[in-house]
Amino acid sequence: MGQRRTYDTSGRRHQAALRRAAILDACRTTLEGAGYAGLTIRAVAERAAVSQETVYKTFGSKRQLVKALYDRELAGDDEPVPMAGRPAVRALIAEPDSRRKVAGYAHLARQVSERIGAIAAALAAGGPEAADLTAEADRERLAGVTAFVGHLAATGHLRPGLDPAAAADACWVLLSPQVYRLSTVDRGWTADAYEDWLCRMLVAALL
Repeated sequence: MGQRRTYDTSGRRHQAALRRAAILDACRTTLEGAGYAGLTIRAVAERAAVSQETVYKTFGSKRQLVKALYDRELAGDDEPVPMAGRPAVRALIAEPDSRRKVAGYAHLARQVSERIGAIAAALAAGGPEAADLTAEADRERLAGVTAFVGHLAATGHLRPGLDPAAAADACWVLLSPQVYRLSTVDRGWTADAYEDWLCRMLVAALL
């Protein structure tokens, strides 16, 4: 009886990952250049050197494509690992000193805003569908800051008497990509100056 043949699909998976990355890179370039309204699947496909059918099969729709781009830039890569499970966040949670914990959170927020700031700005001017994407991203950001504030409260770092919901709202505003863009683009702050300011604001709001 002959042995069952096995197939190595690692090469195919690698090619699929490269193709996905190329499409997302093309989406970012097109989005930042043409805005959400001007972004088309055809333009993305041409820039990525793939067919429109490949883009649709990989992402489903324009909205899903842009959301996948936003999620990749938010996390810093396309790996299917939730933010809470990433090494930088785990180190943040494990940090025992409250000020170093908040400083680490400010640094992480700065890195995220550096990656998504231009995308958020394009979505802000993109019409109703883009506004829906922005609202979804805002809800996700609120969930993230609420979890961080809850962690501070559970570990005794949150200022006594401070309402966690109000603290989360304050963080949600401070960490918005719009504030980052206002600071670094409109006012010309360096990213380091923004991070220093954000750290001081978070300390004042939380500790």
